[in-house]
Amino acid sequence: MLILRTGPVAERVRVREIGDDEGRRLVRIVRRDSGSVVTWRRAQMVLLPAQGMGVAGIAKVAFTSEDRVRDVIRNFNAGGFDSLSPRYRGGPPPKFALAQRREIKKIAKSKPAGHELPFSRWSLAKLADFLVAEGVVEDISHEGLRELLRAENVSFQAVKTWKASADPRYAAKKARVDHLYAIADGEAAAGPGDPDVVVCVDEFGPLNLQPRPGRQWARRGGTPRDPGEEPRRRLRATYHRTGGVRHLFAALELGTDTMYGHIKKHKRRGEFLQFCRYVRSLHPPKARIAIVCDNYSPHLSTRKDKRVGQWAAASNAEIAYTPTNSSWMNRLECQFTALREFTLNGTDHATHREQGSMIRRYIAWRNRHTADPRLRRIVKRANVA
Repeated sequence: MLILRTGPVAERVRVREIGDDEGRRLVRIVRRDSGSVVTWRRAQMVLLPAQGMGVAGIAKVAFTSEDRVRDVIRNFNAGGFDSLSPRYRGGPPPKFALAQRREIKKIAKSKPAGHELPFSRWSLAKLADFLVAEGVVEDISHEGLRELLRAENVSFQAVKTWKASADPRYAAKKARVDHLYAIADGEAAAGPGDPDVVVCVDEFGPLNLQPRPGRQWARRGGTPRDPGEEPRRRLRATYHRTGGVRHLFAALELGTDTMYGHIKKHKRRGEFLQFCRYVRSLHPPKARIAIVCDNYSPHLSTRKDKRVGQWAAASNAEIAYTPTNSSWMNRLECQFTALREFTLNGTDHATHREQGSMIRRYIAWRNRHTADPRLRRIVKRANVA
């Protein structure tokens, strides 16, 4: 006769009979968004078997071991609801070590799918539950977790889209642009062939004659106006824009943080070269300059039109192109965000001369107030490179 040897059989554990009042109390604990995560996990492990789920299924739902589920059920059968609360000695809230705080921050910024969880994002409840289950912390409340993440400069943000570059020379172009920025920032020494001046060039537009949405200070709606007070200023609605468009050619000299701008009717290779000649004229001919720009066609030397390359070779200048679909590397982009916020939003210019004059006066103001707190805040928020 053949005798098969098997391992020890796990004990079958059942939760005791739960009354209606106890069932409602367990549901309240599981559904609430505050309190101890340990209590919430233990209440979940007791409520699920009362609803007919097996120990193996509960272990998968709670991301824990089957032995742990059995211990919680036994303790509840013996001690009731007192066994659900962790036995702490009291005192001030727990202080987490630096290593724990770093691990919590790291997990919060990671994807749940990377931890084999079927969630697209972390909620405070799921994150706190995972931290306790993984042993990162012994216990942490949802509000305590929120405060810790806020102190670590981690906030709940919308996911932004990103278009990856398919440029085969992406690494080389990005490395060159980064090196030029390091030279301009004083973080790297200029080597043979490196420039003395680094300038970012880009175009902003098209600039239409149109009302642009913005904000203003005004009397609250529904309150009576003072005698003689004019109605709230409004912007006209436009259906036909027959004034044509203009384009702003702008440059940002990184070493001095100075911005330049010319407004043109067209955005062609001739206008681009004309602006480059102006930027070149700001420095002695012996000083080598580098112009960082994107791959817009007027910036390139083509088989039929080699004027850009020929001008750069004759003018002691280098044209450094950002990779395709990576114009975000151009540090001038974030300056356009501030220009739009300070100068264009909330306006309705009647002529291009009026609009161009305001833009030029803004550039002059910006060069005199580079340390303005709000300007720096807007530029920092928009800056990527």
